[in-house]
Amino acid sequence: MNLIGKGITRFYKWIIVLWMILAGVLGYFATDLPSKLGGDGFRTDGQFVTVNEVLTGTFDFPESSILLLMEKQDSQSAGMFNSTIKDTLERIEQLDVTSSIQSPLEDEKLKSDDVAYAVLSFDQSDVSNETKEIEKLIKENPGQSLTGAPIISSDINKASQDDLKRAELIGLPFALLILLLAFGSVVASIVPVIIGAITVVTAFGILTLIGGSMDLSVFLLNVVPMIGLALSIDFSLLFINRYREELSTKSIPEAIHTTIKTAGRSIIFSAVCVFIGLGAMMLIEIDIFQTIAIGGMVVVMLAVVSALSLLPSVLLLLGNSINKWRILKQKKNGHGKWRAFAGFVMKRPVILAFFSLIVLGIGIIPVQSMKLAIPDTEALPDTFESRQAMDTIQKTFKTDEGSTVYVIAEREDGWASKEGFEILNELIVDFRQESAVTSVDSIFRATNIDSPEKLFGALQLPKSKEKLDTALKTFIQGDKVLIPVHLSLDSSSTEAQELVKEWSQREWSQPLLFGGQVRFNQEIFDEIFQKVGICLFIILGSTYLILMIAFRSFFIPLKAILMNIISLTSTFGILVWIFQGGHFGIPESDIALVLPVLVFSLVFGLSMDYEVFLISRIHEIYQETGDNTHSTVEGLTSTSKIITSAALIMIVITGAFAFTGVMPVKQIGIGIAIAIFIDATIVRMILVPSLMKVLGEWNWWMPFTKKNKQEMKTNKAS
Repeated sequence: MNLIGKGITRFYKWIIVLWMILAGVLGYFATDLPSKLGGDGFRTDGQFVTVNEVLTGTFDFPESSILLLMEKQDSQSAGMFNSTIKDTLERIEQLDVTSSIQSPLEDEKLKSDDVAYAVLSFDQSDVSNETKEIEKLIKENPGQSLTGAPIISSDINKASQDDLKRAELIGLPFALLILLLAFGSVVASIVPVIIGAITVVTAFGILTLIGGSMDLSVFLLNVVPMIGLALSIDFSLLFINRYREELSTKSIPEAIHTTIKTAGRSIIFSAVCVFIGLGAMMLIEIDIFQTIAIGGMVVVMLAVVSALSLLPSVLLLLGNSINKWRILKQKKNGHGKWRAFAGFVMKRPVILAFFSLIVLGIGIIPVQSMKLAIPDTEALPDTFESRQAMDTIQKTFKTDEGSTVYVIAEREDGWASKEGFEILNELIVDFRQESAVTSVDSIFRATNIDSPEKLFGALQLPKSKEKLDTALKTFIQGDKVLIPVHLSLDSSSTEAQELVKEWSQREWSQPLLFGGQVRFNQEIFDEIFQKVGICLFIILGSTYLILMIAFRSFFIPLKAILMNIISLTSTFGILVWIFQGGHFGIPESDIALVLPVLVFSLVFGLSMDYEVFLISRIHEIYQETGDNTHSTVEGLTSTSKIITSAALIMIVITGAFAFTGVMPVKQIGIGIAIAIFIDATIVRMILVPSLMKVLGEWNWWMPFTKKNKQEMKTNKAS
């Protein structure tokens, strides 16, 4: 740390110039980030992907499709409505951008009296240009709108950009106000915001370059600024606060050196905890976790580097001007209230700890009813046309009821034989025995021939073979046969997922692959639940070791981890009460599947920011005095204001996303804000000091080491 301090004081002007060049170049690339983002990130390698490749490559399923909703107008008769449908679809066909069009005039399942929809299929996954052409064509047609996965994904991207602007407009002014109250000077308040903005812009530029070689989730656009701004401003707040304390008794270079050795050390330890939490998510092989982990690690790394290089360089450049434009007078001895509060806690540690745990326990109760779901159309605000169109289609045609499992069976000798048809029939009979199966599509059903012998016989006759050829190609291609199995269960239901999982583990007469939305959901859930234990072990284990090394204590890191687990579980309970209960005017919704893992990974590290800062000060004083109670009171007194300010900044920046429209982002923002509030108040201000008092000298016990009590006594005497 001494070398860093000396290097910065010597080359601070060059450091500022290099940061400005870096921010300028990467800022140029950052403007292109939204175009690099695509999809919600819920993708994992498994049978679902394999089956999809077989369906598109072998059985000519479309790569992607969108839905065209057409609603009858009051001025239209039934005949006019049909004519409008026909005319619109003919004009779309003339654009020559679709591979096929499923018309409601040809399929009665796609049409009711006043509502109809067409399925427009494409041979490629990226249909943004084709969609724009179709949107232009139907723009003037009243009652017509587009929806479907590609449209909704694009709209979520747009909504995320709008949400980011809205959150910044709400969060940054409040953060600036809190900084002003903490520092009292305009210049000192503006510096952290500038550092935060440079950090986020630089991170966006790096992620744009990364986006050229890998798929990035649209949620990066919200999560990265949420983490980057909050962490950068927090680090700057802690650094500047300590720097101003040192500046009262030291020269500017000396104050910078001391601040880097003390606050800089705390920043590094807390950032490592956040970095590990994000890195652990890389083990979950789902795109959204991988990309958010990468984005988060990039912005955390930049936040540390900017806090320990750009920030001290700016402070050296400003000199005494850091206190310029003072509008609030800072009291020299402004710790009286905090000292009184610390004394109050020290006198009643057991009672306060007990009641704090009761409050957190009440928050934990709703966790048992938590329902996790993969975000779908409901993630999009209902003000978007694509959301409204999908809601109309689902309500009218009940498309969200039931589900289909696409089964691919393989047989070396092929299926178009008597023996092949017999085996296929046996498989179909097995599927039909399940009570959840409503029907099974097959070559038998398509040809209305229910006997393997009769079907094989019909294929031996040239005339009947020609009639059956289309159905044969639809379901059989070489050594593969397609068996669509329709379930009465919703694709997101636990029962459907358990059924498909049981099928995939069962011994069948032939190798079977399972696909469809049910399989997709089951693989996503399984991947998370199978890896989350390893992630938790890495986060908890590494955090324990880091804090143990930092404070040379066995019990302090253990206590910190337990308090974090309790406070985060309470946070999840409150989120269940808010979102699943539909409180505070928020529509009822299930908890986004990513939320528990993401919030735990982020907040566990972020909350260590305050833990490290508080315990570091207590540890400093304890090393000087050897008095646990005195050091706890003084540490709590000297850090309470700054921890409260840092927490408020984190809360307003992340909590501002409560006013966004994309539901998973809203849940993540509110979740982080609640977790930080609980951590900075109940945990950090009450539970931690209470337990420090109760444990006494045991706080600093370390196995396999000998504590030099004589040295402690010497410290006390001096």
